[in-house]
Amino acid sequence: MNTITTTDGTEIFYKDWGSGQPIVFSHGWPLSGDDWDTQMLFFLQHGYRVIAHDRRGHGRSTQTSDGHDMDHYADDLAALTAHLDLQDAVHVGHSTGGGEVVRYIARRGESRVAKAVLISAVPPLMVQTVANPGGLPKSVFDGFQAQLAANRSEFYRALPSGPFYGFNRPGVEPSEAIIENWWRQGMMGGAKAHYDGIVAFSQTDFTEDLKKITVPVLVMHGDDDQIVPYADSGPLSAELLQNGTLKTYKGFPHGMPTTEAETINADLLAFVQA
Repeated sequence: MNTITTTDGTEIFYKDWGSGQPIVFSHGWPLSGDDWDTQMLFFLQHGYRVIAHDRRGHGRSTQTSDGHDMDHYADDLAALTAHLDLQDAVHVGHSTGGGEVVRYIARRGESRVAKAVLISAVPPLMVQTVANPGGLPKSVFDGFQAQLAANRSEFYRALPSGPFYGFNRPGVEPSEAIIENWWRQGMMGGAKAHYDGIVAFSQTDFTEDLKKITVPVLVMHGDDDQIVPYADSGPLSAELLQNGTLKTYKGFPHGMPTTEAETINADLLAFVQA
Protein backbone atom coordinates (compact mmCIF):
# COMPACT_ATOMS: atom_id res chain seq x y z
CA MET A 1 0.00 0.00 0.00
CA ASN A 2 1.43 3.40 -1.01
CA THR A 3 1.66 5.77 1.96
CA ILE A 4 3.75 8.72 3.09
CA THR A 5 4.20 9.75 6.71
CA THR A 6 3.83 13.45 7.50
CA THR A 7 5.85 15.39 10.08
CA ASP A 8 3.17 14.77 12.74
CA GLY A 9 3.18 11.00 12.08
CA THR A 10 0.01 10.82 9.98
CA GLU A 11 0.06 8.20 7.22
CA ILE A 12 -1.45 9.46 3.96
CA PHE A 13 -2.56 6.80 1.48
CA TYR A 14 -2.23 7.55 -2.22
CA LYS A 15 -2.68 5.97 -5.66
CA ASP A 16 -0.11 6.73 -8.36
CA TRP A 17 -0.73 5.28 -11.82
CA GLY A 18 0.96 5.76 -15.18
CA SER A 19 3.54 8.21 -16.47
CA GLY A 20 3.58 11.57 -18.21
CA GLN A 21 2.42 14.96 -16.95
CA PRO A 22 0.98 14.45 -13.44
CA ILE A 23 -2.64 15.22 -12.62
CA VAL A 24 -3.29 15.28 -8.87
CA PHE A 25 -6.85 14.84 -7.61
CA SER A 26 -8.10 16.12 -4.23
CA HIS A 27 -11.43 14.62 -3.14
CA GLY A 28 -14.46 16.08 -1.40
CA TRP A 29 -15.76 15.58 2.13
CA PRO A 30 -16.18 12.89 3.54
CA LEU A 31 -14.97 10.72 0.67
CA SER A 32 -11.65 9.27 -0.50
CA GLY A 33 -9.39 9.11 -3.52
CA ASP A 34 -11.74 6.43 -4.90
CA ASP A 35 -14.20 9.17 -5.81
CA TRP A 36 -11.86 10.03 -8.73
CA ASP A 37 -11.68 6.53 -10.25
CA THR A 38 -13.57 7.53 -13.41
CA GLN A 39 -11.33 10.55 -13.99
CA MET A 40 -8.14 8.62 -13.18
CA LEU A 41 -8.91 5.85 -15.67
CA PHE A 42 -9.86 8.42 -18.32
CA PHE A 43 -6.65 10.46 -17.99
CA LEU A 44 -4.52 7.33 -17.67
CA GLN A 45 -5.85 6.25 -21.08
CA HIS A 46 -4.88 9.68 -22.46
CA GLY A 47 -1.25 9.33 -21.42
CA TYR A 48 -1.17 11.15 -18.08
CA ARG A 49 0.20 10.16 -14.70
CA VAL A 50 -2.70 10.24 -12.23
CA ILE A 51 -2.43 10.58 -8.45
CA ALA A 52 -5.13 10.65 -5.79
CA HIS A 53 -4.69 10.58 -2.03
CA ASP A 54 -7.02 10.02 0.90
CA ARG A 55 -7.09 13.15 3.07
CA ARG A 56 -5.98 12.68 6.69
CA GLY A 57 -8.76 10.97 8.62
CA HIS A 58 -10.45 9.87 5.37
CA GLY A 59 -10.39 6.58 3.49
CA ARG A 60 -7.24 4.55 4.17
CA SER A 61 -5.24 7.35 5.78
CA THR A 62 -4.64 7.56 9.54
CA GLN A 63 -7.73 8.38 11.62
CA THR A 64 -5.81 11.00 13.56
CA SER A 65 -7.69 13.12 16.09
CA ASP A 66 -5.96 16.38 15.12
CA GLY A 67 -5.05 18.50 12.13
CA HIS A 68 -8.41 18.56 10.39
CA ASP A 69 -8.04 22.06 8.96
CA MET A 70 -7.07 23.54 5.60
CA ASP A 71 -3.47 24.32 6.57
CA HIS A 72 -2.82 20.67 7.48
CA TYR A 73 -4.66 19.47 4.36
CA ALA A 74 -2.48 21.75 2.22
CA ASP A 75 0.71 20.71 3.98
CA ASP A 76 -0.15 17.02 3.56
CA LEU A 77 -0.66 17.62 -0.16
CA ALA A 78 2.68 19.47 -0.30
CA ALA A 79 4.37 16.53 1.43
CA LEU A 80 2.94 14.16 -1.18
CA THR A 81 4.00 16.29 -4.15
CA ALA A 82 7.51 16.63 -2.67
CA HIS A 83 7.77 12.90 -1.94
CA LEU A 84 6.81 12.08 -5.54
CA ASP A 85 8.88 15.05 -6.84
CA LEU A 86 6.01 16.19 -9.04
CA GLN A 87 6.77 18.90 -11.60
CA ASP A 88 4.40 20.75 -13.96
CA ALA A 89 1.42 19.20 -12.15
CA VAL A 90 -2.24 19.94 -12.77
CA HIS A 91 -4.19 19.97 -9.50
CA VAL A 92 -7.90 19.14 -9.61
CA GLY A 93 -10.02 19.61 -6.50
CA HIS A 94 -13.69 18.78 -5.96
CA SER A 95 -15.69 20.52 -3.21
CA THR A 96 -13.50 20.50 -0.05
CA GLY A 97 -10.67 19.31 -2.28
CA GLY A 98 -10.96 22.57 -4.20
CA GLY A 99 -10.26 24.43 -0.96
CA GLU A 100 -7.31 22.15 -0.31
CA VAL A 101 -5.85 22.91 -3.76
CA VAL A 102 -6.30 26.68 -3.34
CA ARG A 103 -4.70 26.70 0.11
CA TYR A 104 -1.84 24.44 -1.09
CA ILE A 105 -0.92 26.69 -4.04
CA ALA A 106 -1.25 29.92 -2.04
CA ARG A 107 0.68 28.51 0.94
CA ARG A 108 3.39 26.56 -0.88
CA GLY A 109 3.86 28.47 -4.14
CA GLU A 110 3.55 27.53 -7.80
CA SER A 111 7.00 26.06 -8.57
CA ARG A 112 5.54 22.55 -9.03
CA VAL A 113 2.16 23.64 -10.45
CA ALA A 114 1.15 24.17 -14.09
CA LYS A 115 -2.61 24.64 -13.76
CA ALA A 116 -5.48 24.02 -11.37
CA VAL A 117 -9.17 23.11 -11.61
CA LEU A 118 -11.84 23.82 -8.99
CA ILE A 119 -14.97 21.67 -9.39
CA SER A 120 -18.07 22.47 -7.30
CA ALA A 121 -15.52 23.90 -4.88
CA VAL A 122 -16.02 25.54 -1.47
CA PRO A 123 -14.00 28.78 -2.01
CA PRO A 124 -14.16 31.66 -1.45
CA LEU A 125 -16.22 31.11 1.76
CA MET A 126 -19.29 29.00 2.43
CA VAL A 127 -20.59 30.32 5.75
CA GLN A 128 -22.65 33.51 5.98
CA THR A 129 -20.83 36.45 7.56
CA VAL A 130 -21.20 40.23 7.50
CA ALA A 131 -18.66 40.29 4.67
CA ASN A 132 -20.25 37.28 2.96
CA PRO A 133 -24.04 37.85 3.21
CA GLY A 134 -24.78 35.34 0.42
CA GLY A 135 -23.30 32.43 2.37
CA LEU A 136 -25.19 29.68 4.15
CA PRO A 137 -26.12 30.27 7.80
CA LYS A 138 -23.81 28.62 10.33
CA SER A 139 -26.85 26.71 11.63
CA VAL A 140 -26.80 24.61 8.41
CA PHE A 141 -23.31 23.31 9.21
CA ASP A 142 -24.13 22.91 12.91
CA GLY A 143 -26.97 20.68 11.72
CA PHE A 144 -24.55 18.61 9.63
CA GLN A 145 -22.38 18.05 12.72
CA ALA A 146 -25.39 17.13 14.85
CA GLN A 147 -26.62 14.56 12.28
CA LEU A 148 -23.12 13.09 11.95
CA ALA A 149 -22.76 12.76 15.72
CA ALA A 150 -26.21 11.23 16.12
CA ASN A 151 -26.05 8.62 13.34
CA ARG A 152 -23.28 8.96 10.80
CA SER A 153 -24.40 5.93 8.76
CA GLU A 154 -27.93 7.33 8.28
CA PHE A 155 -26.59 10.79 7.46
CA TYR A 156 -24.25 9.25 4.87
CA ARG A 157 -27.21 7.56 3.17
CA ALA A 158 -29.37 10.67 3.12
CA LEU A 159 -26.83 13.06 1.55
CA PRO A 160 -26.05 11.08 -1.62
CA SER A 161 -29.66 9.89 -1.92
CA GLY A 162 -30.80 13.50 -2.10
CA PRO A 163 -28.98 16.79 -2.68
CA PHE A 164 -25.38 15.66 -3.37
CA TYR A 165 -26.18 14.17 -6.79
CA GLY A 166 -29.50 15.93 -7.34
CA PHE A 167 -31.38 12.64 -6.92
CA ASN A 168 -34.08 14.63 -5.10
CA ARG A 169 -34.95 16.57 -8.26
CA PRO A 170 -38.13 15.69 -10.20
CA GLY A 171 -37.50 13.21 -12.99
CA VAL A 172 -33.99 12.27 -11.83
CA GLU A 173 -33.51 8.53 -11.41
CA PRO A 174 -31.36 7.75 -8.33
CA SER A 175 -28.47 5.30 -8.80
CA GLU A 176 -28.30 2.89 -5.86
CA ALA A 177 -24.73 1.95 -6.83
CA ILE A 178 -23.57 5.58 -6.68
CA ILE A 179 -25.34 6.12 -3.34
CA GLU A 180 -23.80 2.97 -1.86
CA ASN A 181 -20.32 3.87 -3.11
CA TRP A 182 -20.61 7.31 -1.47
CA TRP A 183 -21.70 5.64 1.79
CA ARG A 184 -18.86 3.10 1.54
CA GLN A 185 -16.22 5.81 1.10
CA GLY A 186 -17.65 7.93 3.89
CA MET A 187 -17.83 5.10 6.41
CA MET A 188 -14.20 4.12 5.70
CA GLY A 189 -13.07 7.41 7.23
CA GLY A 190 -12.99 8.65 10.81
CA ALA A 191 -15.95 10.31 12.51
CA LYS A 192 -13.71 12.87 14.29
CA ALA A 193 -12.02 13.90 11.02
CA HIS A 194 -15.37 14.27 9.30
CA TYR A 195 -16.91 16.19 12.22
CA ASP A 196 -14.02 18.68 12.32
CA GLY A 197 -13.89 18.77 8.53
CA ILE A 198 -17.33 20.38 8.40
CA VAL A 199 -15.86 23.44 10.14
CA ALA A 200 -12.80 23.36 7.85
CA PHE A 201 -14.77 23.39 4.60
CA SER A 202 -17.48 25.81 5.73
CA GLN A 203 -15.62 28.43 7.78
CA THR A 204 -12.27 28.77 5.97
CA ASP A 205 -12.01 32.02 4.02
CA PHE A 206 -10.00 31.52 0.81
CA THR A 207 -10.34 35.09 -0.49
CA GLU A 208 -6.69 36.05 -0.03
CA ASP A 209 -5.48 32.63 -1.21
CA LEU A 210 -7.35 33.00 -4.50
CA LYS A 211 -5.84 36.44 -5.10
CA LYS A 212 -2.29 35.02 -4.80
CA ILE A 213 -2.68 32.37 -7.51
CA THR A 214 -1.28 33.27 -10.95
CA VAL A 215 -1.39 29.92 -12.83
CA PRO A 216 -4.41 29.27 -15.08
CA VAL A 217 -7.39 28.00 -13.07
CA LEU A 218 -10.59 26.54 -14.50
CA VAL A 219 -13.60 26.97 -12.19
CA MET A 220 -16.33 24.43 -13.00
CA HIS A 221 -19.66 24.69 -11.19
CA GLY A 222 -23.20 23.45 -11.73
CA ASP A 223 -25.95 26.03 -11.27
CA ASP A 224 -28.12 23.44 -9.47
CA ASP A 225 -25.47 22.66 -6.83
CA GLN A 226 -27.44 22.11 -3.60
CA ILE A 227 -24.34 21.59 -1.43
CA VAL A 228 -22.10 24.52 -2.45
CA PRO A 229 -24.59 27.02 -3.90
CA TYR A 230 -23.42 28.42 -7.24
CA ALA A 231 -23.90 32.17 -6.77
CA ASP A 232 -21.71 32.41 -3.67
CA SER A 233 -18.90 30.20 -4.94
CA GLY A 234 -17.87 29.60 -8.57
CA PRO A 235 -18.38 33.10 -10.00
CA LEU A 236 -16.80 34.78 -6.97
CA SER A 237 -13.74 32.51 -7.09
CA ALA A 238 -13.23 33.10 -10.81
CA GLU A 239 -13.37 36.85 -10.22
CA LEU A 240 -10.77 36.75 -7.43
CA LEU A 241 -8.29 34.64 -9.40
CA GLN A 242 -5.70 36.44 -11.54
CA ASN A 243 -6.07 33.92 -14.36
CA GLY A 244 -9.41 32.26 -13.72
CA THR A 245 -12.02 30.96 -16.19
CA LEU A 246 -15.56 30.13 -15.10
CA LYS A 247 -17.48 27.32 -16.79
CA THR A 248 -21.10 27.02 -15.67
CA TYR A 249 -23.13 23.84 -16.13
CA LYS A 250 -26.88 24.29 -16.39
CA GLY A 251 -28.74 21.92 -14.09
CA PHE A 252 -25.66 19.97 -12.98
CA PRO A 253 -25.49 18.84 -9.32
CA HIS A 254 -22.68 19.04 -6.77
CA GLY A 255 -21.47 15.53 -7.56
CA MET A 256 -21.20 16.22 -11.30
CA PRO A 257 -17.77 14.53 -11.74
CA THR A 258 -19.65 11.26 -11.08
CA THR A 259 -23.07 11.77 -12.62
CA GLU A 260 -21.86 13.88 -15.56
CA ALA A 261 -18.41 12.32 -15.96
CA GLU A 262 -18.44 12.27 -19.76
CA THR A 263 -18.95 16.04 -19.98
CA ILE A 264 -16.64 16.90 -17.10
CA ASN A 265 -13.82 14.65 -18.33
CA ALA A 266 -13.93 16.09 -21.84
CA ASP A 267 -13.79 19.67 -20.51
CA LEU A 268 -10.97 18.80 -18.10
CA LEU A 269 -8.97 17.25 -20.94
CA ALA A 270 -9.48 20.31 -23.15
CA PHE A 271 -8.24 22.60 -20.35
CA VAL A 272 -5.21 20.44 -19.54
CA GLN A 273 -4.23 20.25 -23.22
CA ALA A 274 -4.85 23.95 -23.98
